[in-house]
Amino acid sequence: MNKAWQDLQEALGGLHTRIVQSEATQLTLLEQQDPSLPWHPGIRNMLHYLALRSVDLRPLQDALSDTGLSSLGRAESHVLDSVQCTLQILRAALQMPPADFSGTTAITREQGQQALTNNTLALLGSPPHQRNTHIMVTLSGDRVDDSDFFRNLLTAGMNIARINCAHDDPAIWQRLAEQVRTASRDTGHPCRILADLAGHKIRTGPLPEVSGVIHLSPERDRLGRLQTPAQMTVLACHKEIALSPAGIDCLLLMASGSAMPQQGEDLLCHDARGKERVLVVERIEGQIITLQAMQGCYFTAGNPWQSRRRRHVQGHFVGIPQSALPLHLEVDDQLLLQSQPGPGAPAQKSRPARIACTLPEVVAQLPVGQAVWMDDGKIAAMVMEQGPEGALLRITKTKPGGARLQAGRGLNFPGLALNLPALSAKDLEDLDTIIPLADLIGFSFVESAEHMRGMLEALRQRQGEHLGVIAKIETAGSFHKLPEILLAALGRQPMGVMIARGDLAVEVGPERLAEVQEEILWLAEAAHLPVIWATQVLEQLTKKGVISRPEFTDAAMGVRAECVMLNKGPYAVEAVHTLNDILIRMQAHQHKKFSRLRALHWGASTVSASQ
Repeated sequence: MNKAWQDLQEALGGLHTRIVQSEATQLTLLEQQDPSLPWHPGIRNMLHYLALRSVDLRPLQDALSDTGLSSLGRAESHVLDSVQCTLQILRAALQMPPADFSGTTAITREQGQQALTNNTLALLGSPPHQRNTHIMVTLSGDRVDDSDFFRNLLTAGMNIARINCAHDDPAIWQRLAEQVRTASRDTGHPCRILADLAGHKIRTGPLPEVSGVIHLSPERDRLGRLQTPAQMTVLACHKEIALSPAGIDCLLLMASGSAMPQQGEDLLCHDARGKERVLVVERIEGQIITLQAMQGCYFTAGNPWQSRRRRHVQGHFVGIPQSALPLHLEVDDQLLLQSQPGPGAPAQKSRPARIACTLPEVVAQLPVGQAVWMDDGKIAAMVMEQGPEGALLRITKTKPGGARLQAGRGLNFPGLALNLPALSAKDLEDLDTIIPLADLIGFSFVESAEHMRGMLEALRQRQGEHLGVIAKIETAGSFHKLPEILLAALGRQPMGVMIARGDLAVEVGPERLAEVQEEILWLAEAAHLPVIWATQVLEQLTKKGVISRPEFTDAAMGVRAECVMLNKGPYAVEAVHTLNDILIRMQAHQHKKFSRLRALHWGASTVSASQ
């Protein structure tokens, strides 16, 4: 036994030496690169963690566990202290004098946890009563005038509101921020605001537009019996105008001399297929009319209508917005990714389908063989060749029967280092608007220390040093360079990390996502930085009002982060209620990687029953 313990002590001593020497070397290099490097406990502990994880520890962990000692499996926040404490126990068991660690800087478990708590408070504020994990909700511009919605979110448990600068406009952002601040004052629930920059999100370009179609589909039961009529809201007018009122589907253009339809009146129509249909005037409010359909209808601009009993009441449907014609793509189809902006087009005889992207200069950087993912991974392709018009792709994966590629869908190029500046021109312009509105800035598509330094400098130039910065890890490049990204900001500005699982899954592959998100959690804890668990949490509940069993499990995993983010949706308030309940229950069982062994109610009764 003594020989095994002696070998274990020597192995652990060698690991300790490796950690201390690595820290000294790395700190010297960092100080040479940046003489203003601040002293921050998270910097040293992260360097200790990187040294610890640079070797395969599994054999050592097994041996430590066999002796009843710490396996170092939960040492993220206090790496060197954990190794030193275990070494001292081993030396005492071997009747050796205590080791002299006076020349090292070790952070204790308590100090590491307190540093994480302090950094979380500084960045995200205090969590609500009874709950340790914050809840962030993405706000929708469609609800900007619904004051009750914001109050309900806060009372349900939201304490960080996210404004996505990739959508809406500065006027909407301003109104959203005002609504959050007002609701916070009214309810007494504090709430911080995250303004999320759009970043260099590369999307598909425009597609040809065709005449818009309104499809009315009544709800029926399994026997085809009518349950709920379909509805359409129209604006009655005698001359065609630009369609602007919210909630209006199209214009009900009345012929010259035609009177207004009346409530309860039947309007006879011929839809886009030439089928006779009846629309019932269900409600009239001024010029706004709600029509009901008992049968399925397809309407395009120009389809006529006429009152059943008053033949002089007639006209046409107009003002139906045009819609882009999606590209239908199947495996082995070709797609030209255009190097110049402009509308795309479907395949025509010998010409492949084509589409542009929102960052045309990227197209020339794509090497032959480069993988291309479209629409959040729904369509996969590979670069076959480069030509004067752009990169020719071959579709390698779609759902059975093919997939439709729309304008404005995301494009990902896994593993490709794009030579892009830290912030786009839009990001810089948006910063001027959002700095007075926000408490936190979401830094999208950050991929290097240089990027992070560029963000900090942009904030400094705009007197935004007080704002927290969230490094959004959403590409393979940002994951691989996460240590240098964190080192560029640690000690300079309040900081956190977001695991943006949507784009990240496309970049690293869905099979690796679980592994990658674990590694991000570990490294952030080593740096004593809070983590935001994001993308598609309770997605079905938020958007459709129903929840699946896998969503419960995924949401419960979020308790290991300091914040969980929900996306926007019509059932956001219900999703916050559910998430709040899940997080409160789970925090009694789990803290980071540490399983908390609270008493289980069935433990004693089971033993008693068996006796």
